[in-house]
Amino acid sequence: MEMRRPREDDLVQAEVGGPVARLWLNRPEQRNALSLDMLEALGRALEEAGRAPGVRAIVLGGRGPAYSAGHDLREMRGAPAGEIEELFRRCEGVMEALHRLPVPVVARVHGVATAAGCQLVAACDLAVASEEATFATPGIKVGLFCSTPAVPLVRSVGRKRALEMLLSGRPIPAETALEWGLVNRVAPRDGLDLAIDDLLAPVLESSAEVVATGKRVFWQQVDLPESEAYGQASRAMCEGVASPSAREGFSAFVEKRKPRWPGA
Repeated sequence: MEMRRPREDDLVQAEVGGPVARLWLNRPEQRNALSLDMLEALGRALEEAGRAPGVRAIVLGGRGPAYSAGHDLREMRGAPAGEIEELFRRCEGVMEALHRLPVPVVARVHGVATAAGCQLVAACDLAVASEEATFATPGIKVGLFCSTPAVPLVRSVGRKRALEMLLSGRPIPAETALEWGLVNRVAPRDGLDLAIDDLLAPVLESSAEVVATGKRVFWQQVDLPESEAYGQASRAMCEGVASPSAREGFSAFVEKRKPRWPGA
């Protein structure tokens, strides 16, 4: 697909061309606050990038000094209940869509990621942060507990650490986010893209079919009871053994050669 040149007025700028699509939250003056319009634009951009021919991964970054400051409190203040409900439905839909995409989504975090911005990082499949990035769920400081950011956050860092962030509202630095499991890697700001490229390199060398199937099964089983999770995983393994990718991968291993993945 030919790369589309971003327009400066796009709420989400898309660079789609080659195996890695890059999406950029683009409300720098509002610190990339996740307004209803921004969430609608992000949902569309993710869907389009995820189904674009040849795309094997999506990197989600932000323009300006912040990754995302979360929901737009000015938009929420005084809004009717129906609009608030629509905002959170839309946000939930975007977070869940990240897991349904057939390619991994990497959060590229260069600045602050707070509240729903931190939620977005936690909901992405992978995350790489610059050394100066910070993460927080500070809703408690403005009288609104970050209940929806807590959903992916607790699944990333565990209960005690999630509650520490949620109850204190205090930001954690990138190195702590790495230690706690919120991000995969921390890099100097000028090395952020190199770190992402290194993280994605083995993904781009693998079978697209296997990555898509593996991601789907992972998110389906991850919160199930152990016996149910094993049931789903075992069925996926049995189906996988009979797949064209496995047949090619097994043959390449035995023949000591590089696999030629179907559809590559």
